[in-house]
Amino acid sequence: MYITPAPSINDDPLYALRLGLIGMLAYAMIPIIDPALPSMIAALPIGLIAAQRKAFEPVKAIAGPITMIVAVLIISWLVEQLRPMPLVYVSVIWLIYFKGFHMILKSGSPAGMLLLIITVLMSIMGMNGNATLESMRDGFIQASLVALVLAPIAYMVFPARTKQKHVDKPVPSEGNIVLGAAIRASVLLMLSFWLYLVMQPSDMMMAIIAAMVLVFPTRHAVFFEAKQRVRATLLGGVTALIILLIFTFSQHLLVLLGLIFLAGIWFGTKMLHSSQPSMVYQYAFSVALALIAGALSTQDAGYATFTRIILTIIGAFSAAFLVAALDALTNWQQQRTDIA
Repeated sequence: MYITPAPSINDDPLYALRLGLIGMLAYAMIPIIDPALPSMIAALPIGLIAAQRKAFEPVKAIAGPITMIVAVLIISWLVEQLRPMPLVYVSVIWLIYFKGFHMILKSGSPAGMLLLIITVLMSIMGMNGNATLESMRDGFIQASLVALVLAPIAYMVFPARTKQKHVDKPVPSEGNIVLGAAIRASVLLMLSFWLYLVMQPSDMMMAIIAAMVLVFPTRHAVFFEAKQRVRATLLGGVTALIILLIFTFSQHLLVLLGLIFLAGIWFGTKMLHSSQPSMVYQYAFSVALALIAGALSTQDAGYATFTRIILTIIGAFSAAFLVAALDALTNWQQQRTDIA
């Protein structure tokens, strides 16, 4: 799968300031919108905007949120229609999982990840009833619209130095990718049932990491990605608790926004200079924003952090272990096939 490279200080020296601004403005939208899922409004724009590299690309800035809105509307409608037919419902969800993983393994494009994340969240929320499903659907749409508005503002305030456009260079996987996609779709389906049984609807934003560790085709990469998710979750959780602790001494929105801005600058600076994978810090910032938003709305910060860590360790590593075992058993990376 294609991994977004770290931002370059030569191409984009203001990246850290822009990351902090995106997080601050995204959180500032919560009291304006008053969403049912504030964690999604706070965290999702980071993933949609901060993953861009080099010069601002209006087409990508528009296409990402619009694509997510369309996909969410389609998947939510499909879930509503098929839920009364459990066998058909499960079969169709598996087929969508398979399609997403097949896209990733065949072309190396991360577009399949977007399909997987939306399907995981919408399908699990759909099993909790229409009201819960509609809350998740509306949260996705609101967060996508926030990202659509914030992207040009962030780049206008803190533009990249380079005028060069970033070109993705996805690397497709080799071997029997149909079998590889089928393995991952089956494991993710089992994981989806586990999430439905043990997670509260308000914590479903945490389920994203369960899907993200399964896309990597090699056993080493699967476990490496799972370990990085644990690191990012712990780092984001600690950051959120520090910000919330400071906030208790001066409970004003401007103070909170300032702390978020400073946290974003720190994470962005680590992305520019650290030897660790840059996406760890981007994801950690999303974790921190989601926990802060949840703690100041309905959740308890300690409980949310604990739940997220448990989900990461048990869910991600169990899924990674099962995928690695099935990969080794089938050895699909070494197989040649004309089906894919």
